Amino acid sequence: MSPVSIDPPEAVKLRAAAEGAAGLAWLGDLPRLVAELAQAWGLSVGRTLDGGTEALVVEAALPDGRAAVLKLAPPGCDPAGRELAVLLAAGGRGYAQVYAHDAARGAMVLERLGPQLAQMGWSVEAQIEALCATLKTAWMTPADPACFMTGAEKAAGLAQFIQESWRELGRPCTERTLETALSYAQARAAAFDPARAVLAHGDAHAWNALQVPGGEGFKFVDPDGLFIEPAYDLGIAMREWAQDLLAGDPVGLGARRCRLLAGLTGVDPDAIWEWGFMERTSTGLLALKLGLPGGREMLDVADAWAAGGMAD
Repeated sequence: MSPVSIDPPEAVKLRAAAEGAAGLAWLGDLPRLVAELAQAWGLSVGRTLDGGTEALVVEAALPDGRAAVLKLAPPGCDPAGRELAVLLAAGGRGYAQVYAHDAARGAMVLERLGPQLAQMGWSVEAQIEALCATLKTAWMTPADPACFMTGAEKAAGLAQFIQESWRELGRPCTERTLETALSYAQARAAAFDPARAVLAHGDAHAWNALQVPGGEGFKFVDPDGLFIEPAYDLGIAMREWAQDLLAGDPVGLGARRCRLLAGLTGVDPDAIWEWGFMERTSTGLLALKLGLPGGREMLDVADAWAAGGMAD
């Protein structure tokens, strides 16, 4: 069995390298690992797909000819196996179908979907409408909520990450932004109610929504898996498209986006805004840490939101 040629996207290499020796060893071992899994599952392996930020994804075909993708996650990417748990629980409803999996090696074979929503040239508003429609299909009550991080735990984790990263990076956003994020984290932790929580995607942006072949809507990939209020997933859309917000009044445009999300889903706009603020701040800090693009723009919007508050 000969290793196959594998060239992971740059973002995947950066994420793996950030894990140290284990991540670098995983990168070096990918050709052999892909070849072994292809043989075990009878896959015909094709090209490496772009767009991923953590896992390697390559085109594949099942022995019966069905189009699929082989996904390999680096060490430490999802130690609790929440992604696989979400996909298996969904059974193809709102998420990509799982055809085969090997949790020990962080490998899955998934149905191959079409282009990412982010690549389709749609307006921000149209993308938001598609994300909301897909989320309403995907949200479910988990059979075992104890398997997933709760909304209170997520809020506490974001608060800790934001505070530590802000200091480590030399205060790259205003102190008011930091204080606002910590205040919102406290509010969302206190608001956690298991009776109103759902199994949420956790990173429901337009790059993680892929078109169903035939143009019949979208399905999600790469779920984080959280037991949390629906507003969290909508807060991810508040985090995205920073340049669109910076092209005008960030506060007014952000408030309009928040109202759109609330109107499409019936979810409390204040909760959407607070999760969105935390996600924008934490992701901006993370991007600066990893040397990924967009971090500065995310924090510029967060600074504007902290100074201006949520417009009516």
